Amino acid sequence: MAYSRISDSNEITARYMDSILIKESLIDSVVADTSIELFGEKFASPVMTPAFSHLKQFNGRELTGLEEYSIATKNLNILNFVGMMENDDFKKIINTGAKTVRIVKPYADNAKVRDQMRFAEDNGAFGIGMDIDHIFAQDGLDVVVGELMAVQTSDRIRSYIESTKLPFFVKGVLSEKEAKKCAELGAKAIIVSHHHGRLPYAVPPMMVLPGIKKALEGTDVKIIVDCGISSGADVYKCLALGADAAAVGRSMLPSLEEGGIDGAEKFLCSVNDELRFIMSCTGFATVADIDDSMLVRT
Repeated sequence: MAYSRISDSNEITARYMDSILIKESLIDSVVADTSIELFGEKFASPVMTPAFSHLKQFNGRELTGLEEYSIATKNLNILNFVGMMENDDFKKIINTGAKTVRIVKPYADNAKVRDQMRFAEDNGAFGIGMDIDHIFAQDGLDVVVGELMAVQTSDRIRSYIESTKLPFFVKGVLSEKEAKKCAELGAKAIIVSHHHGRLPYAVPPMMVLPGIKKALEGTDVKIIVDCGISSGADVYKCLALGADAAAVGRSMLPSLEEGGIDGAEKFLCSVNDELRFIMSCTGFATVADIDDSMLVRT
């Protein structure tokens, strides 16, 4: 076979994910329980939503896609994430009743960052955070929907964390070094991600999970992972490699666009059902029990 270079991080990630296979352990196993506890709250599943932004109404429906999948997470009792939006739109998300983490962009307008974080806390967000993987573009600093981004120093990140009583999530961690820095700054959670392949040749999040897990030993920092996750098997592998939870991504969009709230619920349930099935087939009764002993790397 001729050698060809692949710079697409999403394809690299998919190939790595698919290279991990699963053994069975059936004797003495039970129907698994997928529930988890996170920051004092019990959730039905470690399957979470991505921090989508700018989803409008699909197929002429009244609610935006962001509101629809938020309602789905409320109905299923799973943790919800949303991304870049103005405060009035975030208020609509909170009004759905979903337990929601607001991920704020690293705006050059620091007053806007702080205003959005304060608004989230004042209006009942479950957590707040920042996606640091949207700081840079190839020609310098990133511009997202007309908004200039800014470099984020350790001191600035620490100041965000210290300004809130909510759990702070740093999204876009992709190395042991960065994970340790987040812990030192006081973050309560990290999201291991390459933001759908923004960085060419980015390491697959699953590949660095074991190292990040080891780097965070002795801390209480939670590890969430995303990028290319579309099935219960993907979630299971993430958990086995060290994550506490995993977020589906664009794989949810077709179901959401076609079926709205019901479509999102069915998709999320199918992912969790497959996770439960695989846990049961590999001898793990709870999410906390899962380790990498049933994985085979090919």
